[in-house]
Amino acid sequence: MKHPKETALEKLPASGCPQALRRWAGQFLARIFHARQGGTLLFLLLFVSVATLTRLGLFLRCADAVAWDWTLPAGFLTGFLFDGAMALFFALPLSGLLALAPGAWFAKKTFLWLLHCFFVSALGLLLFGAVAEWLFWSEFSVRFNFIAVDYLIYTHEVVANIRESYNLPLILSGIGMATLMLYVGFLRTGLLQRWLARTAQRPGPRRSVLWILAPNALAFCWALLLGYRDIQARPTFLEALSQGLRHMGAFQPAFPNSFNAELAKNGEFALLAAFWSNELRYDDFYRQRPRPEAFARLRELVSQDNSAFLSPGGQSIARRITADAPARRLNVVQITVESLSAEFLGCYGQAPYAAMGLTPNLDQLAKESLWFRNFYASGTRTVRGIEALVLSIPPVPGQSVLRRPNNENLFSLGSVFQASGYDTAFIYGGNGFFDNMNYFFANNGFRVVDKPAKIAADHPPITFENAWGVSDEDLLDWVLTEADRAHAQQRNFYHFVVTTSNHRPYTWPEGRIDIPSGTGSRVGAVKYTDYAIGRFLRAAREKPWFKDTVFVVVADHCASVAGKQELEVRKYEVPLFIYAPGILQPQTIDTLCGQIDYAPTLLGLLNWDYDSRFFGRDVLRPSSAAPRAFVSNYQKIALLEERTLSVLKPVDTADQFACDRATGRLLPAPANSQHVNDTITYYQCASDLLAQGRQRKNFPHNHLALDVANRARPAAAGIRADTR
Repeated sequence: MKHPKETALEKLPASGCPQALRRWAGQFLARIFHARQGGTLLFLLLFVSVATLTRLGLFLRCADAVAWDWTLPAGFLTGFLFDGAMALFFALPLSGLLALAPGAWFAKKTFLWLLHCFFVSALGLLLFGAVAEWLFWSEFSVRFNFIAVDYLIYTHEVVANIRESYNLPLILSGIGMATLMLYVGFLRTGLLQRWLARTAQRPGPRRSVLWILAPNALAFCWALLLGYRDIQARPTFLEALSQGLRHMGAFQPAFPNSFNAELAKNGEFALLAAFWSNELRYDDFYRQRPRPEAFARLRELVSQDNSAFLSPGGQSIARRITADAPARRLNVVQITVESLSAEFLGCYGQAPYAAMGLTPNLDQLAKESLWFRNFYASGTRTVRGIEALVLSIPPVPGQSVLRRPNNENLFSLGSVFQASGYDTAFIYGGNGFFDNMNYFFANNGFRVVDKPAKIAADHPPITFENAWGVSDEDLLDWVLTEADRAHAQQRNFYHFVVTTSNHRPYTWPEGRIDIPSGTGSRVGAVKYTDYAIGRFLRAAREKPWFKDTVFVVVADHCASVAGKQELEVRKYEVPLFIYAPGILQPQTIDTLCGQIDYAPTLLGLLNWDYDSRFFGRDVLRPSSAAPRAFVSNYQKIALLEERTLSVLKPVDTADQFACDRATGRLLPAPANSQHVNDTITYYQCASDLLAQGRQRKNFPHNHLALDVANRARPAAAGIRADTR
């Protein structure tokens, strides 16, 4: 009996389609819609269609940046395969329901209503995911990654940020309307009704579910095999499965052009891969060297003329740092600015921002400070910047140390200051619960002054706040208060300050700058942050502790690293200014360096003796090893020298490029085995020491606070032109 609703294929005229093909297509569709799993195939069609349209939309958005070569069609084909694989995975619930449902259910209105609700909900969720991917792409120029995983954990801040950045009611209502319109169009094809009508007459065998179960079962078996291969001891089933799923990220495409690579991904697969790969064991995924050779080389790389190792050999970099001048017992206020790329500052002279005059205060500070002109951020997240600035370690793969278990009592810049009797505080304008910052700082030598703690203790006036916290003005007013309090107690202080205003939704108090708040303007946020820092320094000059204080302005990370190349090296450039009028002579330092070099350089400027586990170097002292910086982007970890960039990637891959740092251009280069080996050395050894708990602050021969206070004498003004 012919159903009144005909499929689109059956409506094709005979002249437009060969009779044999038309007959074959009709028979094929009839077989599909006689089967229980016909509804599952309809879901697969919906999923792949939305995923393909999403990819096309993202392609149109970045069409000027993709590489128009073979990798573009290959990326679309790869993406289509990923879409199909994820469609099979997400179809499992429906497939199981259809297999288990008694045949009589297909004629019941309640069951039919349930199936319609499923398809409407599925279409709505698919469209919601497509819009979410579009918005995520607009922020990071990538498909979902471990940042999206973190955002799922910190829902309060993220939802508030989205609500303030975008018109959520309009977006959600638009998704709802689009869902209903597309579903009506879907119904007009007659495919769903035909399947339901024919399945009600003859449901078909339950074993048809095997067509959906088989590929999913193969994927899980493969993950199990990989898990058992990786774990040498006898793992449980869940341990092996979890370990095997960590390889998911390795299956994602890696083309030279990063936009082509991102277009080849499926958003849902990328999100799940990021979830399982968030903690990456270096040994499982990255190239290695024999450990004795690696640690022997590492000791050469971190050694300087004023350091002596505390053990004659072995897997340790613990060493005694000895100053060659009287110690300076000075206060330190470190302002760590959110997303402050070097290109925004006029003093760097980069178009188009240099002509905008966004940073008059910071440009003046560059003239009055030690300005580290070639300073690089380790990563793309605040936690990566904190990790490098506080712990002086390379950006090891996986989660930041701040987010890892057993991250307490590590050797840190805070532990050095704390051991010398300083008031050490982490001061943050938002809720430090975000990214586990409060726990990390509280257990690594700092007291925590975040918004909830500050309000509970002091009830300070708040002139402005948004989803991420109070304005930079309010935050820096808190810094003045905390410094006044420490000074009144006759204590030196080291305060680690993290700002938030230079972050979406880019809002600030009205009337401070000539760019209106709430316009979604990054340049406005940069200009406001510059205004707030200038205001703070003017207020600090009136304080009695100003003349004994070193002020540091540094970025936590750059604003964006998206681009066409493996790593957009130039975008990792960030400012570092160390300002202490009357104590430090202004000077521009051109040495290539990075965030992990900040802590030993600061302590070197203070002329402190201390025991160190830092991977960084004092940039102002001679070193037998070449100047270098560390950069990372998600799972790619790299070592940058003057003209060479070596990149390590999972699984067991190392690439090398000739790097023009002035332009950021990368060209494939013949492998320099020594440079690759040094890259492996840094990251492998850092991962080993952290995993084995050997970066803790307790030393077998601990002299941390041995004599910093006792050796303190009046500091000589100025620094030597060649060192300090």
